[in-house]
Amino acid sequence: MTAQVAGPAGESATWAVMNVVSTSARLPRVSLHAVSDTSVVVVGGGVSGLAAAWRLVQRAPGARVTVLEQSDRLGGDLRTDVLDADSGLVVDVGAEAMLARRPEALRLAEEVGLGDDLVHPATTRAAIWSRGALHPMPAGTVMGVPGDPSSLAGVLTPEEIAVVAREPALPAPPTHGDVDVASFVAGRMGQAVVDRLVEPLLGGVYAGHADRLSLQATMPVLWPAAVHGQSLLDTVRQHSVSSGSAGTAAGSSPAPVFAGIRGGVGRLVEALRDRLTEAGAEIRTRACAQVLRSGSTSGWQVELGPAGRGETLHPHAVVVALPARRAGRLLGDVSPDAGRLLGEVTTASMAVATFLLPGSVLDGHELSGFLVPPVEGLLVKGATFSSRKWEWVHEAARGQAVVRASIGRAGEEADLQVPDEVLLKRAADELSQILRRPIPARASLLTRWGGALPQYEVGHVERVEQVRGAVVELRGIAVAGASYDGVGIPACVASADLAVEKVLADLG
Repeated sequence: MTAQVAGPAGESATWAVMNVVSTSARLPRVSLHAVSDTSVVVVGGGVSGLAAAWRLVQRAPGARVTVLEQSDRLGGDLRTDVLDADSGLVVDVGAEAMLARRPEALRLAEEVGLGDDLVHPATTRAAIWSRGALHPMPAGTVMGVPGDPSSLAGVLTPEEIAVVAREPALPAPPTHGDVDVASFVAGRMGQAVVDRLVEPLLGGVYAGHADRLSLQATMPVLWPAAVHGQSLLDTVRQHSVSSGSAGTAAGSSPAPVFAGIRGGVGRLVEALRDRLTEAGAEIRTRACAQVLRSGSTSGWQVELGPAGRGETLHPHAVVVALPARRAGRLLGDVSPDAGRLLGEVTTASMAVATFLLPGSVLDGHELSGFLVPPVEGLLVKGATFSSRKWEWVHEAARGQAVVRASIGRAGEEADLQVPDEVLLKRAADELSQILRRPIPARASLLTRWGGALPQYEVGHVERVEQVRGAVVELRGIAVAGASYDGVGIPACVASADLAVEKVLADLG
């Protein structure tokens, strides 16, 4: 849940710098053949678990693969829903985009038959609501950290821009150990950059706060600058030039940053389910894995709930593709260290308010949407103009406007503890304030995502290394999901690939 779950229009090209290195190359590639006596259980039916199951049926033909999902639906944070029953309009209410500059998610979509339905945004021009007005998102930033002071006019005051421009002249002592984003960036570029640029981007991706999130984990492109004592402004500028986000040569077009799926990214779940079933995998919903223990001879025991009265499976290997705390509880008996470390990962809850509006509501706003800094004091942290961003939504809405508003940040769960109709009204009122026109909703939908986004707090990279170090001692056990190497769909797929490599190497 993208940022991908949040999916605000402020998902700018800065997403392209996050988690760009796939971890699936860390282990040697192995494959099992004629393994009809081998069974693997995947615990968790979100995109990470389904991707792991798909890779298993490809890499270990003949193995018995079982997916266990405790809820009554697959997909985790990927989901489509009916916005307007009269017209049958279906939209994404979870993640609505995939980072296109990483190959894992696009490759997976092609493998399960959705290659012809991959699409790119019609526009990615986003804005920031700051000091009572919408301002264009500055170009060439890394998660809001700027590389060109001249692009900040309007969002920051002249005095605040001057502080940014002086950054290369400041002493830059090397950083020893991970630090939070806010203190590091504010110390170099001023608090205004954090408040009005970095916070809304981090809020869109993680639903988190800059004073708690890890610089090393959330801004890996900038981490070397911190370690080696280099200028942030120069580092961002160099990255923008090398990645092409600062501009392109005449006659050339930048590679798309994002991709979607015609009919909704949630279709990826349906396609995975169908392909897995065709391949002979067993997919079980309402199947809660409550206990994991070592088997009496070889392999593992997975006890399903209710405790003491459920079924027990006896797989040779288990991929745990659960949110961090649930994974920690399941692994606690076989690896207390991994269980404790995963139990320390906090999460953020959020909600997505989706509106079907008259098409005229977006007149004059040729944007994919906007972000709202927390300093503005609004409930809505961002909005996506889906019918402007995606051509397929525009066609399906038949001239009407589809707008998604994201609500909720870490530690602000009280804002969500009101009835759906209250949240929808507050979101509509704030959209009306920002767009400066009434928001007469023809249909609306509120989707809640409790604890959906893991918080990559200071020390996250080290914690993940320790978890994997503990799990590597467990033959035939691996972990996958958004709690490790990135919250976007490509990062989740990459973590699934890495988990499958681990269990196949153990079994092989």
